[in-house]
Amino acid sequence: MKAVFVDANGSLAVVARRLHRPDDLELLVNEQPDITSEQIPGVLGGAEILIVDHTSLPVNIAQQCIGLKHVVFLGTGARSYMDPEALAAIGIEVHIIKGYGDTAVAECAFALMWASAKGFAQMDRGMRAGQWLRTDGVELTGKTLGLIGFGGIAAEMARLALGAGMQVLAYNRSPKAHPGVRFADLDTVLSSSEVLSIHLLLNDDTRGFISADRIAKMRDGVILINTARGAVLDEAALVAALKSKKIGHAGLDVFDIEPLPVDHPFTKIDNVTLSAHSAFRTPEASDNLIQASLNHCRRISGQGALVTKSGC
Repeated sequence: MKAVFVDANGSLAVVARRLHRPDDLELLVNEQPDITSEQIPGVLGGAEILIVDHTSLPVNIAQQCIGLKHVVFLGTGARSYMDPEALAAIGIEVHIIKGYGDTAVAECAFALMWASAKGFAQMDRGMRAGQWLRTDGVELTGKTLGLIGFGGIAAEMARLALGAGMQVLAYNRSPKAHPGVRFADLDTVLSSSEVLSIHLLLNDDTRGFISADRIAKMRDGVILINTARGAVLDEAALVAALKSKKIGHAGLDVFDIEPLPVDHPFTKIDNVTLSAHSAFRTPEASDNLIQASLNHCRRISGQGALVTKSGC
């Protein structure tokens, strides 16, 4: 059995080769991060397992991949790049990886929260342009952080916020309990939080979840953080809320279209801090991610798997 990591960037290629064991199934690491969907069948060359980081796999392309039975997607957001149900219907199983970057993403959300509260990005831009721009910051100690969605990343965010002296309120569709966190209905979380951080998976139910109507229920001047998926936000509604200062500041790591278009309204608004979908990009998270993907391959090939931090 053979696996192909079809769209490896330089850093993940190094990790994959380091963690691949001599007794593992055969692994081809294709260092072509800009590969097109149409090139995938040729690169796979009949391999049974496709490891993919960020390249779309339409069903019509998958049908051309002779021998393909498994797709190991490097993350949880496979639906942004493929249709798992449609692939299953033609005999291809999609595997996702959870938990590998919980700490990394939570730390990014936490950093965006502080940067948003203090106006660092705006001051930095001003000073580089020769302006001594001083902004009034927000003290976060004692403030309420509202978490929308509560999985592993939100739990890490709660840990960090509680350690910083914040109150933590959370909404989750299914009942949850967590030390130090008070759970409430969505409207209560929206209306009671000085900071809101989104931690939702993207699916049909959550697409556009943060709508104009839900923004209207937020506190005036709220700080909004999104490290989940861009499409869970109605970006047009968010732009309007930022311009009116209904939302005081947004810290965004993810966007509906990526890379973010150069003329996007977010690039022209002062009260937004932007990060290039990099929350998960740490050496520790990369090791967890690739180890988990190799463990999927080992299980698929019947070789067993190591226990990893990610638990996948």
